Amino acid sequence: MTVFASSASWIESDALAQCHQVAALDGMTHVAAMPDLHPGKGAPVGAAMASSVLYPFLVGSDIGCGIAVFPIALKRAVPEKLAARFPDLDRALHPERDAGDPAWAVMEGGVPAGHTEGLGTVGRGNHFVELARIGAVFEPGHASRLGVAAGDLVLVVHSGSRGLGERILRAHTEVHGAGPAPDPGAYLAAHDDAVRWGSLNRRLMAARVAHALGAEPAEPIVDQCHNLVEIRDGLYLHRKGAAPGDGRDVLIAGTRGTPSYLVAGHAGPDACHSVAHGAGRKMSRADALRRGRAKHTVEELRRTPVGSLVVCGDRQLLFEEAPTAYKRIEQVIADLVEHDLATPVATTVPLVTYKTPDLGSTPRQDRRGHRRGRGRP
Repeated sequence: MTVFASSASWIESDALAQCHQVAALDGMTHVAAMPDLHPGKGAPVGAAMASSVLYPFLVGSDIGCGIAVFPIALKRAVPEKLAARFPDLDRALHPERDAGDPAWAVMEGGVPAGHTEGLGTVGRGNHFVELARIGAVFEPGHASRLGVAAGDLVLVVHSGSRGLGERILRAHTEVHGAGPAPDPGAYLAAHDDAVRWGSLNRRLMAARVAHALGAEPAEPIVDQCHNLVEIRDGLYLHRKGAAPGDGRDVLIAGTRGTPSYLVAGHAGPDACHSVAHGAGRKMSRADALRRGRAKHTVEELRRTPVGSLVVCGDRQLLFEEAPTAYKRIEQVIADLVEHDLATPVATTVPLVTYKTPDLGSTPRQDRRGHRRGRGRP
């Protein structure tokens, strides 16, 4: 096992214990822990794990979760005005009821696995859709190849396969628990559907937001999944909260009150060809809720230290996902650079971060479908 974190980084002992437990599994050859490592349900988050045996629980239930970045062209970016125009991303797109929605234009072919539930929705937890501005540019040539420059606007979309991945994992665990997949090919076929579904869902959400803000949808410049398994060098490479870092560009998410980082990954086999996927939690949700309520008001959390706005009608989630619940993204990036796993290309600075609809500001045409009082602050 290798931990790619410096002495300045705080790594929970519970997370390290989970890594050691994983390293002891039959067939496991290497565990690479990223600087955003933290404990997860049954397996560490922020780790890449190579094994001759395929373990579905190491990927978890949100198969296909990832982060995509989409350019967006707006004449003016006034956070207060744009926050009120975000569509209701708790309300799923229905192929028949919403057949005329222009967001469908980004879909090529059918819906993976025929899973039409939850299409175009962001989900809960640490998922979000964010309008951001390109801030500092460290590698102008690389940024130019991606098609972005300082001051440009982008949409950052972090979400996964919603109920599909959960259904796939449950079908396995109900019979085999945390054991290996008895038929790796069958699991991988279902898994691949969930990965494609997650990517489609991110595109649909970006298109929904672009249209709502008066812009044309664009192709993503980055779209990397960080919950998946792939076959590499004859082994099953499991990633849970770790992004592919083998020559690919990745958006490593900060918090809603800090920049995120576009990086060029160049991680080798010691790191299981992976990089971090975000800042990583340093507090449990219960601790973040308790401490946050003692230190902050709801209104304080709706305006971040960088001046951006947070759209979130779920008061509990607002506290659970406060910037203080996460590690310092600057330290995570510094650790990746120190271990030669990635090179920062540019930052993205939040303007509006959408978590759940705030019914007080959701456009009238998107309010239908909510139960009375749901999500009110």
